[in-house]
Amino acid sequence: MCTINELLVSKGTRILTVTPDVSVYEATTRMNAHKCGAVVVVDRENPRQIVGIFTERDVLKRIVGELRHPDLVCVGDVMTHDVRTCDRLVNIADAAEIMRDHRVRHLPVVDEQGQLFGLISIGDINAHFVSEQQARIEELYDYIGGRG
Repeated sequence: MCTINELLVSKGTRILTVTPDVSVYEATTRMNAHKCGAVVVVDRENPRQIVGIFTERDVLKRIVGELRHPDLVCVGDVMTHDVRTCDRLVNIADAAEIMRDHRVRHLPVVDEQGQLFGLISIGDINAHFVSEQQARIEELYDYIGGRG
């Protein structure tokens, strides 16, 4: 079974981050520009130290749902503080289980020191499983057809 580290090698480890003092408007503008559904909120002094995560769900619940103006609210006031993470050496199935059990769609990946290393989404996990299944189907077709 592949590890999250292997998934990140193919996906890349570029992570969209913000600090807690950034406005919700600025954070969502960045999210839209990069076509991503979450940003990892990091400490200003240590940009690899996770302090929260800000997702589309936070926008819906804590900004739109409460009729707050995104230009007047800082990410630190509405982010999710209880961030689920996974180690980069965790296998992909275990990461998918963490996402399912905790009902999260984005999972920051940390290194051995607990520092931010990458970010995976449920879309990344699903794409991996689809690719894995497609390869298995092709193997079976080749086997059945006498080519393997």
